[in-house]
Amino acid sequence: MTQPKEKVVAYFYDEEVGNYTFGGGNPMRPHRARMVYSLLNSYGVTRNMIVHRPEPRSFEGLTEYHADDYIDFLRNVTPGNAEDHLNQLRRFNMGQVGDVDCPVFDGVYEYCQLYSGGSVNGATLVAQGKADLALNWSGGMHHAKKAEASGFCYVNDIVLCILELLKGFGRVLYVDIDIHHGDGVEEAFYLTDRVMTVSFHKYGEFFPGTGAIDDIGYGRGKHYTVNVPLKDGMDDDNYKFMFEPIMTKVMEMYQPGAIVMCCGADSLSGDKLGCFNLSMEGHSNCIEFMSKFNVPMVVLGGGGYTLRNVARCWTYETGRLLGLDLPDQLPEQALHEYNYYLDTFSLRIQTSNMKNMNTREELEDIKMRVMEHLRHLPPVPSVQMAHMPPAHQGPSQPEEDPDARGGGQIAEEMRRTRRGDESDEEGDPPGRARRDAPAPSPSGAAAEKGTAGGEGAARPAPVEATQQPQNPSLAPASLSTSEALNSRPPSQPAAPTTTTTAPTSTAPAALPQGAAPQGDAAAPVQKEESKVSPSEAAPPKSTAGPAPPPGPGPMQDDPNALTGSSSQPAEAGRAPAAVNQQGGGTGEQAMEVDPSSSQQQPQQQQQQQAGGEGPVAMDTAPPGDSGTANGATVNGADPSAAGAPAAPSQPEGGGAGQQQ
Repeated sequence: MTQPKEKVVAYFYDEEVGNYTFGGGNPMRPHRARMVYSLLNSYGVTRNMIVHRPEPRSFEGLTEYHADDYIDFLRNVTPGNAEDHLNQLRRFNMGQVGDVDCPVFDGVYEYCQLYSGGSVNGATLVAQGKADLALNWSGGMHHAKKAEASGFCYVNDIVLCILELLKGFGRVLYVDIDIHHGDGVEEAFYLTDRVMTVSFHKYGEFFPGTGAIDDIGYGRGKHYTVNVPLKDGMDDDNYKFMFEPIMTKVMEMYQPGAIVMCCGADSLSGDKLGCFNLSMEGHSNCIEFMSKFNVPMVVLGGGGYTLRNVARCWTYETGRLLGLDLPDQLPEQALHEYNYYLDTFSLRIQTSNMKNMNTREELEDIKMRVMEHLRHLPPVPSVQMAHMPPAHQGPSQPEEDPDARGGGQIAEEMRRTRRGDESDEEGDPPGRARRDAPAPSPSGAAAEKGTAGGEGAARPAPVEATQQPQNPSLAPASLSTSEALNSRPPSQPAAPTTTTTAPTSTAPAALPQGAAPQGDAAAPVQKEESKVSPSEAAPPKSTAGPAPPPGPGPMQDDPNALTGSSSQPAEAGRAPAAVNQQGGGTGEQAMEVDPSSSQQQPQQQQQQQAGGEGPVAMDTAPPGDSGTANGATVNGADPSAAGAPAAPSQPEGGGAGQQQ
């Protein structure tokens, strides 16, 4: 019996995020993320997951959703110059510290970069199949708009996270159990069917005042927005009565490839700004229920303004997602680090005796209306095939320290030696000059090297047309998680088809002088020849009779001119030149001769008539030849490489890939 696969959990945390403060008595405290990590470390939970330091999101990354002028304002505004930008402050719903929900405090832009970077990095790991669950408790800023701050939220990291997931999944489900309506995320995806948003929230005279039950989307996004409005005093039993049936129907009808959850702790009992009466077990039950569907998840923070309860809640829920039931007694280490838990010295909290304003009849009516909206959902939407956008790239030089940037050891393990990364010099004899290899193929695999494997290597067969590989980035959007992760085929080198072709006395029409071959015409047809000097040339012995006289040529009358003598008995009427059978002249082995030779011009004319651009390929010298013949030097020839085929030449003469 096979053991179930253990989940890979990625936890994103940067201690710097706790150094920022909204100031002026603002209830939002980024310090809570540091308290959560402290509790998790005290319980030893961090040993069961991979802790990553998030990469700050760049300006270009933030503007994938937000307006350029808004992000540029966040980048440049400071408490010192805020008064000089009063019009922009009003336009972007910001103000001075202590006056508004979204003040201009020191480091506001860097703070947004950190928490949004953690959400996007987590989405990248999930989309690439490198993590089954990603946690970023400093994220979850669901109120921020495209060009406006709102509700303590400046940058909507949830929207950026979902956009990153859409690069690898066809459909993404967003679930919000914060007490406030997730208006910013709903607004971003109100017109699309690729993202379904579901929000359980307090509705009425309560911020932000949106999220009515009849807000169901518009256009292609109609019925892909689900709002469950609730009243004060919601307890565990009634919340479960609403949550589980609705989410079961949503998962049945929508079948998402990934889930993003905003787990604001302001729906807990005793929150400073909340008015629900949930316990930690009731709040955590929602996350545990969604995890049972075995769909990749990204879990983010959100609201929560009673610090000691927020840290307790997210610590407890992290343990439950890892399959751990943490003891109620807090470790001594946690009590020594912070004195926030001296009220009960316990992990779990007690609910209050506040009255539940939600009657069972009202909840039943809301549930039936939501189910009616879901009944009108069409079949699971398909996604048109398109080029896969590039995934977000993490740090290029990861460190091995588990607490260092980039994830430490896991980043080291992610590095793999890919096919084609080997050096071109592998297999070459010592001291042999390395020739440049042809450019890599479009598939991304390493191209074959243009050098011979060494002395005595087998003569390569002529290369015919090779089929171009398909674009690996063209992948259909998935209908399931496994298809989404396997939709991108691995890049493999195209296997060329080879065939041996006997040389013929005829040649196809030559290309114009100086024209570069295109496509498969550049594939060289190589023939092993020998180069000899007139003094060393001798007619080969044959038992069948005397060899036929050499073919006529303008160079035969000059005893000092270079002659072409094949290593095999020449046939009558066959030219000894190696002709490129692909229609070009780029595959010949070129030889430079003395420009003073009086018969060089007739030889070049004869070559052009035979269909080749370059000079006639001459026979190789016998062993011991110095590589020169009658004062003509074979440039680049290595005496030790005699008999080895040359690399394909460049369209321009004298290139690095041409044997001169």
